[in-house]
Amino acid sequence: MTLTETTETIARRYSCRAFGDRPVPDDVLKAILLAGLHAPSAVNRQPWRLVVVRDKALIDQIDVIGVETLKTADPAGYERTMGRGGLMLYNTPVLVLIAAEEDDNKYVDLDCGIVTATMALAATSLGVDSCIAAMPRNSFTGEAGAALAAQAGIPAGFRFALSLMLGYASGQPRPGHDIDPSKVIGLDVG
Repeated sequence: MTLTETTETIARRYSCRAFGDRPVPDDVLKAILLAGLHAPSAVNRQPWRLVVVRDKALIDQIDVIGVETLKTADPAGYERTMGRGGLMLYNTPVLVLIAAEEDDNKYVDLDCGIVTATMALAATSLGVDSCIAAMPRNSFTGEAGAALAAQAGIPAGFRFALSLMLGYASGQPRPGHDIDPSKVIGLDVG
């Protein structure tokens, strides 16, 4: 079997946990976002909004509030975050907040996951490192979280679902994660 450019991109993608300060050019960022707009969704409802945050002070605020909230909401997650330098957004220069429409759509979170993965793969294909994270959800809880969501640009009638950090690794990008072919049932892929 030969790998295609697409399967090589999928194998190469990894979760970057240390971003440098190099900005993502607008044309590259637009290409990543446009790829996301091509993502499929249940009944083509596209129940998400892609909120681009490049204001470093706002990204840092989301990070600090989220980490602080982790102390009580998820102590194990807090300890893991502190063991990785105390940041959950890893100094990302671009944070895309995937906002989910608040309605009775039972597929909205799945759809948000699909659009996020699509953008992450597009980023890798364009040489941009990424990290998908749900942990910033902690930044948008309660009354203060609602105000922060509005400040970040999440529209009324939408809630935080996922985030995608985009940028360039500080240091060497690492390879994609090890795979476990035994997780496939019904066909030997190893």
